[in-house]
Amino acid sequence: MISLTSPVRTRAHNWPAGAKLLALCGGSVALFAAQSLWVLAAAASGVLVLYALPGAVFFRHGLRRVWPLWPFVVLLVAWHLIAGIPREGALITLRMLTAVALANLVTMTTTLADMMGVVHRLLQPFERLGVNLRAIELAAAMVIRFTPVLAQKGGALAQAWRARSYRRAGWRVIVPFMVLALDDADHVAEALRARGGFEEDRNG
Repeated sequence: MISLTSPVRTRAHNWPAGAKLLALCGGSVALFAAQSLWVLAAAASGVLVLYALPGAVFFRHGLRRVWPLWPFVVLLVAWHLIAGIPREGALITLRMLTAVALANLVTMTTTLADMMGVVHRLLQPFERLGVNLRAIELAAAMVIRFTPVLAQKGGALAQAWRARSYRRAGWRVIVPFMVLALDDADHVAEALRARGGFEEDRNG
């Protein structure tokens, strides 16, 4: 498993995780409330500036994380062009790219431990109701950790297909990708069972 945190240390790494997540929520709401192309374009430009401020390494690292969205951008733009509503397509595309880039910026400058600390504080009132917070925190951490791993494996499958065929991979890599994901899940489940799983929480 790999971390989503940036290898480049920035000032934002020292900011409270809760404040960054709250700002992300507020920014996302503002993006979806905006109806002006100029406002959304300015917001996207501002996010690019935030990526560029820590330096070229951080900028390239951040853009590589956002790059996998390009198929969705192509589909959105093509669909709205065919439908004759290009403005709406531009609005949706700018919102999506800017919101994902902001979320990526938060994960790049926040350690997983800090993010899980925020999740723990938010869920703590539910502990009195018998909710297993450890299970929820572990599930959230695994989703964050495994997302880039699965994306990397999906890219490797697509590259392997292209090396053996002139046709696009498309749906043909879905089944092997699912097998890889299930295999990883099985290995993680075995590792959790080997370490006792949540028996300690249930018995306590």
